[in-house]
Amino acid sequence: MQRRLSEIIAGLAVIVVAVGFLAFAFSRTHTHASGGYLLHAQFGSIGPLAVGSPVKIAGVTVGQVAKTELDPQTYAAIVEFRIDSDVKIPKDSSAAVESASLLGSDYLSIAPGGSNTMLKPGGAIVVTQSAINIESLLGKFVFSAANFASNAAKGGADKSGAAAPPPP
Repeated sequence: MQRRLSEIIAGLAVIVVAVGFLAFAFSRTHTHASGGYLLHAQFGSIGPLAVGSPVKIAGVTVGQVAKTELDPQTYAAIVEFRIDSDVKIPKDSSAAVESASLLGSDYLSIAPGGSNTMLKPGGAIVVTQSAINIESLLGKFVFSAANFASNAAKGGADKSGAAAPPPP
């Protein structure tokens, strides 16, 4: 009986910790519905940007990605995002998909323009920069470095120890 009671208490403790973790996770992910207005932008590639990703200006979160879809005519990625109602975006602003770290956590970054005309709800940011694929860049660098090392080893040094002249 004593063993069964300790198992029940341990199980209840696990459930309480799990509920606490879920409450913390929901509070940190800003899953609540927010006001504001919708804007959209078109990108050649959005990488792993997902619905719910933050929208930032100067590193400050001012909104959230609401929807991503593919334009069937141009095969471009259309990103619809919600901006807080107290933030106004100049019409000549630009948007870029950026990564907070090498391990992920992409977000939509907006660089405000200098126009006195502000985007209206449903408006579009025209100047965009697609996501940069870090893994692809690192792969190209590693391949290039390995290729360079291989070529250096093939044309390295002759028997006297002097460097071989470059091939014609």
